[in-house]
Amino acid sequence: MRDFIRRMEEKAIAGVPITAPEGYRLIQAEGPDILDLISSANRVRIHYWGNKINLCSIVNAKSGHCSEDCRFCAQSAYHDTGIPTYSLMDTEGLLGAAAEAGGYKAEAFGVVAAWRGLREGREMEAVLDRIRELAAAGHARVDASLGIIEDPNIALRLKAAGLQYYNHNLETARSFFPSICTTHTYDDRVRTIQHCKAAGIGICSGGIFGMGEGQEQRVELAVALQELDVDVVPLNFLHAIPGTPFENIPPLRPMQILKIIAVFRLMLPAKDIMTAGGREVHLRDLQSWMFHAGASHTLIGNYLTTLGRKPEADLAMIEDLDLSCAPAHAPSVRQDAPVRSPDAVHRADRIQTDLILR
Repeated sequence: MRDFIRRMEEKAIAGVPITAPEGYRLIQAEGPDILDLISSANRVRIHYWGNKINLCSIVNAKSGHCSEDCRFCAQSAYHDTGIPTYSLMDTEGLLGAAAEAGGYKAEAFGVVAAWRGLREGREMEAVLDRIRELAAAGHARVDASLGIIEDPNIALRLKAAGLQYYNHNLETARSFFPSICTTHTYDDRVRTIQHCKAAGIGICSGGIFGMGEGQEQRVELAVALQELDVDVVPLNFLHAIPGTPFENIPPLRPMQILKIIAVFRLMLPAKDIMTAGGREVHLRDLQSWMFHAGASHTLIGNYLTTLGRKPEADLAMIEDLDLSCAPAHAPSVRQDAPVRSPDAVHRADRIQTDLILR
């Protein structure tokens, strides 16, 4: 297995795609072979990304009452999870959250909304207004996760407003998707990505692991992302939320998570591999290993409905590893920043980190 892993490392560095059968073999690594896999993934990361680690943050800009029945999601109207619910945040609250994110060296700030998707109308115009304001403020690159886009003209309007990246996860393999959602299809997600790519918007798309999928289905997802040629690949690990149908699924073990990260680095060698939801809960003392396993990007701050680590702890971890992160687009929030309303403060303080952006 060690010789095979090294051959796959050489292919990845040469820019030669690793095939599905080769990926299936890699994902079977166990025991000491996982350490060989991690070492190879680390060398591939260094080849493409050097010692740079990208950071991004997200905000839960509209929470709860989502019409979709995704079985993992705390924000679905189908599940009683007791999360706070609120309508679309105002511009003031979003600008405050973006400024905080920039202060913690996040180079990207993602606006996430819990709904099926965007259509022309008053809500669409409100979203465009907020994107324009965020782009003009320049605290960080403006990203968003706003659900399914059926009309390609909407993607063009988002681009014109200043949106740079769109997050829309495939979530899992096509063969497993009916097991996690029935209110929309895998092809709805693929078309959304295609519309955004056609509009010139960068694509952030990955999945969630530990929902009951098989090892080969994890590779199946990697192959789909190869074919779509996405830019950023967020890897989430199921944080089972009470009240969801997946609340009793046991968590992945840390070494299994590191193996997944390493396989995705080898199969998508030049892409920006991001660790996101569930990393703190499941990797625990092995969190710093995620970069050695191939991650070049991580989310900083809190998640959509759960807490993350303190940003200062993540920044210290990156520094301790002799890695570096890009400076923020703007300096930290000034002491004389405008006072925000209590409601805006409450919402903005929920700097989110889990993009994944649904």
